[in-house]
Amino acid sequence: MLTAALLVTALLFGGTVLYSFGFAAFLFNALPAEIAGPTLRRAFPHFYLFVISAAVLAAALLYETDPLSGGLMLVIAATTLPTRQLLMPAINRATDAGAKTQFKLLHGLSVVITLLHIGIAGFVLSRFV
Repeated sequence: MLTAALLVTALLFGGTVLYSFGFAAFLFNALPAEIAGPTLRRAFPHFYLFVISAAVLAAALLYETDPLSGGLMLVIAATTLPTRQLLMPAINRATDAGAKTQFKLLHGLSVVITLLHIGIAGFVLSRFV
C-alpha cells in the first residue's frame, strides 16, 4: 500500500508541475494566443479532475499508515473542487468580458492554489524518506 501511495503522490506532484510549468507554457509558445487560450481552457477541467482523483486515491492509500499525509491529500482534493467549479468559470467569464484586472486577480489566486498543492504534495513525498 505504501508503494502505491508513493507512486500516486509522485504522479500528482509530477503531473501538476508538468501541467503548470510545461504544458501551459508550451501551448503559448507553440500556438498563437487565440488558439492556445481556448485550448488551455478546454484542458483545465480535465486537469482538475486528475488532481482531485489522484489526491483522493493518495489520501485513501496513505490514511492508515500516515494520517497527516492522508489528510493533506484530502486538503488538495477539497480545495481543487471549488477551484474547478467556481474559480475556473469566474476566470473564463473575466476573460470573455475583457476584465483584465479581475482576470489577473483570479488567475493569480489559481496560481497560488496550484503552487500550494505542489508544495503540499512535495511535503508528503518528503515524508517517505
